[in-house]
Amino acid sequence: MVTWFVTGASRGFGLEIARQALERGDRVVATARNPKAVEEALPGYDDRLLAVALDVTDETQAQAAVSAAVERFGKIDVVVNNAGRGLLGAVEEASDAAVRAVYDTNVFGVLNVSRAVLPVLRAQRSGHIINMSSVGGFTGSAGWGIYCSTKFAVEGFSEAMQLELEPLGVNVTIVEPGYFRTDFLDGTSLATEQQVIDDYAKTSGAMRDLVPGINHAQPGDPVKAVAAILQIVDAPKPPRRIQFGSDCVADLEKKIADLQEEAATWRELSLSTDHDDVKTGS
Repeated sequence: MVTWFVTGASRGFGLEIARQALERGDRVVATARNPKAVEEALPGYDDRLLAVALDVTDETQAQAAVSAAVERFGKIDVVVNNAGRGLLGAVEEASDAAVRAVYDTNVFGVLNVSRAVLPVLRAQRSGHIINMSSVGGFTGSAGWGIYCSTKFAVEGFSEAMQLELEPLGVNVTIVEPGYFRTDFLDGTSLATEQQVIDDYAKTSGAMRDLVPGINHAQPGDPVKAVAAILQIVDAPKPPRRIQFGSDCVADLEKKIADLQEEAATWRELSLSTDHDDVKTGS
């Protein structure tokens, strides 16, 4: 029986992960700022569900949540760092306070939970960390610069963690969803900067105008995405990174092609910067 530890489990991907894991007979430690909301959303699983209060920006709470999980179930097999928030606006429009708030949850929150749980996984010599990133963790987008930067950070340290933990029997997978029909674009998850600079009207401003019209009309199905996450967890060799949604796959393929074209165009200049005593292949 697999024991899951899921952050941000009161709604969206987190709640759906908890639901599907419980439905297949697993045990779930579902953390949220309001654990009562989790219990109300998932009734009838008292023996296999532990709802725990957790604000991921509080390192002490993260440690307490992990301790409660181990005390109740004796182990943790899968950790899903799902809690997150968005910020919509041009980089210049974003206030210091708003930027720090997004980083506190999306970056430092993931680090808080990871530091709390990794001693358990290392001692077990087993486990799987699923870090929820985004298409914005691979390619930047006007209006989403600050949010994308937090996901770029998560992807960077997740890649390093995978290299560090693989010899210890612990897997790390980065999940990059595109636009999915969750409540991420609602005001409860997404902050929109009030400062508006007219010069960005055709870029971040256009994105600001677009978002209300696509909310709850996104192409991705969260139920199918979570079913895919369960398949990843069950795989004998899970991927280090995976994209969810046709929009995400298309954006990834376009960026890879753009990177290859740009690298080829500037290859000679790139190679020219070595010391003369370094032999560089052509």
